[in-house]
Amino acid sequence: MSGRNPRGQRPHEQGERRTAGPRSRLRPADTWALAAHGMAGRPVRAMLSALGIALGVATLVAVLGISGSGRAQLIAQIDALGTNMLTVTPGQSLTGGQAVLPTAGPAMIRRIGPVQSAAAIGQVNANVYRNDRIPAVNTDAITVYSAQTNLLQTLQGHLARGQFLNPPTARFPAVVLGASAAAALGVDRADGTIQVWLGDHWFAVVGILEPLPLAPELDRSALVGFSVAHRLLGAYGSPVEIYVRANPVSVAAVAGVLAATADPAAPQNVTITNPANALAARADASVAFQSLFLALGGIALLVGGIGIANVMVISVLERRGEIGLRRALGATRTHIAVQFVAESALLAFGGGAAGAVLGGFATTIYATARHWSAVVPAPTLAAALAAAVAVGVVAGVYPALRAARLSPAEALRTV
Repeated sequence: MSGRNPRGQRPHEQGERRTAGPRSRLRPADTWALAAHGMAGRPVRAMLSALGIALGVATLVAVLGISGSGRAQLIAQIDALGTNMLTVTPGQSLTGGQAVLPTAGPAMIRRIGPVQSAAAIGQVNANVYRNDRIPAVNTDAITVYSAQTNLLQTLQGHLARGQFLNPPTARFPAVVLGASAAAALGVDRADGTIQVWLGDHWFAVVGILEPLPLAPELDRSALVGFSVAHRLLGAYGSPVEIYVRANPVSVAAVAGVLAATADPAAPQNVTITNPANALAARADASVAFQSLFLALGGIALLVGGIGIANVMVISVLERRGEIGLRRALGATRTHIAVQFVAESALLAFGGGAAGAVLGGFATTIYATARHWSAVVPAPTLAAALAAAVAVGVVAGVYPALRAARLSPAEALRTV
């Protein structure tokens, strides 16, 4: 007799199988409980290791949030101002010199059917000063233009103080200052009691403009009437820029005939632009800078992941006794690995959540300071948090494998 049963097993092997306990299992709830317990045992270390992830996520959220808020503000501004304004400016003539628009250009443009309004400004060879005792070189880069009385209506601009030029004031020494020009001259009232020295004449300030997004060149300008500019300042009536407001559905059609209408003799010397395109370009330009800051945020997130990996490796060395005891009680290598990966992911999740809150808060503060509406899309927060958890999981793989390779006997020697 060989002592084997019909299945070929020895009697003591059968006893071992009968007395073997149930197979060890690790439920998901137990996994996260173990991970939280591991973090709670070293709270300061866990907080510091999650700090790098938090900074990376905060950078990503803040960059996307601020960029999105700025872009939304520009788009809202474009929608409010309209995209139906065109500008007509003289280009270069065939001889290479500066072309000149005909004096009758604005009137001819107004005859185009879909054109709602057209207003011109003319160059004035004069400077403006706060008083007549300021040196002539201190011009503060303020440009003097003659302006038609319907200019503000065409631009759909607003006055900060006072009133715009009208038929009576356009014939007398009255001036309307752009927002930046008024600030440079130190003028804060527009009731006619303040005068500025313009072209060797005193002009009463009757209005101060609010900033004009579609005509920023007028923010640092002084506007006078065409008739007074010709009579006192020797300015010609030729316009240097014509602002045209057209029917929104016919902007392209109007743009196609503007050059020939403004200067029938030399339409090739006329340049047509849409100022709204410049605002749209600013919105698109913000995306270019966004990629740079996103890269910096990604680097911060990567550094945070390396920090978590380093902390988890040290944690494996310090918890060899715990690992050995769990292995001796039936935990498998997979259970040990899953525990450490879960702990690393939980660290990254905590840091990512804190970073998302911090980034959203920074976006709100910045947007409020700029008088914007804060825009932090929920998909951005979810993506940043998912990226943080992914980095944490990857960072925890090596420490988890190192912990899983420890044998129970070797690990328990440190107890």
